[in-house]
Amino acid sequence: MRLTVVGCSGSMSGPDSAASAYLVEARGPGEDGAERTWSIVLDLGPGAMGALLNHVDPRELDAVVLSHLHADHMVDLIGMQVYRRWHPDGPLPPLDVHGPAGTLERTRAVGGDDEDEDYSDVLTFRTLSTGTPVAVGPMTVEVFDAWHPVPAFGIRVTGPSEDGAGTVSLGYTGDTDSCPGQDAMAQGLDLLLSEAAFQEDRDEARGIHLTGRRAGELAVTGGVGRLVLTHVQPWTDKPTVLDEARSVYDGQVDLAAPGATWVL
Repeated sequence: MRLTVVGCSGSMSGPDSAASAYLVEARGPGEDGAERTWSIVLDLGPGAMGALLNHVDPRELDAVVLSHLHADHMVDLIGMQVYRRWHPDGPLPPLDVHGPAGTLERTRAVGGDDEDEDYSDVLTFRTLSTGTPVAVGPMTVEVFDAWHPVPAFGIRVTGPSEDGAGTVSLGYTGDTDSCPGQDAMAQGLDLLLSEAAFQEDRDEARGIHLTGRRAGELAVTGGVGRLVLTHVQPWTDKPTVLDEARSVYDGQVDLAAPGATWVL
């Protein structure tokens, strides 16, 4: 599998990055038996649709998976439906959109569309639930409860290693504070993509976001192979959250940046 950062700015698009969006790809057999690349986008926040065009033809996407329905993680679904409905080659086949309950209604509200608009010509909405894996080609997507002001999930993707020698896994926290669901999601991951929107000794509210330190603690609890910090807001000091994570986790810690890629 391969992870590419499309956008990683926290809570909004930033001066150097779109908001949350991550491309996960893996090679595997298609319906005709021939090997091809399967592609999933995790979240699709402000600016992400345009940035995605730098990495993949949206016609070739197989699924969008949404961690939750806050605007900074899903509003560019409207851009996706515009691309697919009004493409000059004609309407594109419906794309599976997996999200929390109410994803269709939330998308309709963002688009300002009438209640009879269901986007079914270009988007197929499917409801995620814990304990029910979703297969996307050679990849399996599982969701785990997060701790956030709205219903939210951490996402675990398991699939073939890039060299074909075995199975690998990556996890994405979405937006969350520390909680048992995230602990379960992180177990044994090869790579943990963790939000780190808050700073220790600055942000005291709980039940919203992780700090760099709490992201590091999650990596320790899960015994993960590598930690990548993301969802850092434009006003948050990146070296500070890196130092917080490294103070508790002695593995490799990276900071997400647009276009950065990790091969598993």
